[in-house]
Amino acid sequence: MELQSYQQVMAYGFLGAFVMGAVAHKTNFCTMGAVSDWVNMGNKGRLWAWFTAIAVAILGTMAIQVFAGVSLDSTIPPYRTASFAWLRYLLGGALFGIGMTLAGGCGSKTLINIGGGSLKSVVVLLIAGVFAYLMTKTAFYATLFHGWVSATTIDLTAYGMHSQSLPEMLQPLLGIENAQLLYWLMGSALALAILFFAFRDPGYRKNTNNFIGGAVVGLTIVAAWYTSGGSLGREALEAVEWLDQKPLGIGVQSYTFINPMGETLYYLTSPTKTLLITFGVASLLGVILGSLVYAVASGKFHIAWFKTRTDFIKHAVGAMLMGIGGVLAMGCTIGQGITGVSTLALGSFLALAGIIFGAVLTMKVQYYQIAYDDEATFSGALLSSLVDMHLLPDGMRKLEAP
Repeated sequence: MELQSYQQVMAYGFLGAFVMGAVAHKTNFCTMGAVSDWVNMGNKGRLWAWFTAIAVAILGTMAIQVFAGVSLDSTIPPYRTASFAWLRYLLGGALFGIGMTLAGGCGSKTLINIGGGSLKSVVVLLIAGVFAYLMTKTAFYATLFHGWVSATTIDLTAYGMHSQSLPEMLQPLLGIENAQLLYWLMGSALALAILFFAFRDPGYRKNTNNFIGGAVVGLTIVAAWYTSGGSLGREALEAVEWLDQKPLGIGVQSYTFINPMGETLYYLTSPTKTLLITFGVASLLGVILGSLVYAVASGKFHIAWFKTRTDFIKHAVGAMLMGIGGVLAMGCTIGQGITGVSTLALGSFLALAGIIFGAVLTMKVQYYQIAYDDEATFSGALLSSLVDMHLLPDGMRKLEAP
């Protein structure tokens, strides 16, 4: 009975993820697809759907902190940590953005595709999970990343700050003494601005799925924060406090999908040890099953496999980068791009920017290679893409835009 509250947290996490998987499949909510629509077709409808999820998550997260006593000062992962690893967020985000483009979808889309019958995405899940496992459970991270991450991390406590929450960081500059008021003002202004510009876009308005998908995903993020950080979550923490062997991954958290891929593989090494089932493992299974139920009910379930060896290699490399980048950035398009941003942590905004940058750059390089029928060198496509993104002068262009 002592573990009942812990089991309820896991069950509610699974249920929210189930809803997310079904609705995201139904509405075609896809962050990688959103960037692709924007870059390749100039259509921002699904991009605004992603940002709608962000806006809803911000507003809801602010509300539960005030009305439900949820504290986000200590979360899994530590979004508001005072250790501001700016380069980790940017590089990890960029690697993840490149990886999700090569692999045909981000972490959540991989799970949704599995539910829809994609065996390609099963391979992506396994490879991304292996590298997430290596990053978190072995010396892989310490060997390749720890040194330079530590050297470039800024300790905000040295500047009188207790977290990287944007309101707290900007409070001295703005001269506003009431930190809670500033938090509400900044969060509300950002969320309402997103919704204002979203509804101004005709590509967003003409498809109600954009709003429905974004709103539901945002609300599930809030629901997970409430479940794990509210009264039930606090009861779960108290219930396991006395145990010699505590369940893994118990704490204040919401949805993220790369590290849980590694956690799932870790659990599968000892499937009888139920204490290895984390919130992330439960949510991963929830998204897959939610997508599966919708796919079967709607007649959209179909088996998909790699068409060529090149297709397999591209997905495998992408999955590897997703696993490494997702853990390095401490989240994916959902984990940092919505969940983390809902806390108004500066690192989450940097990770989101890195993800979008990596995805846009990869799509542009791929576009040049397709347009020139693979005759273009990678360096030429890369330089020309960076010129298109206004990051290099036009004189460095190697290929004319098709």
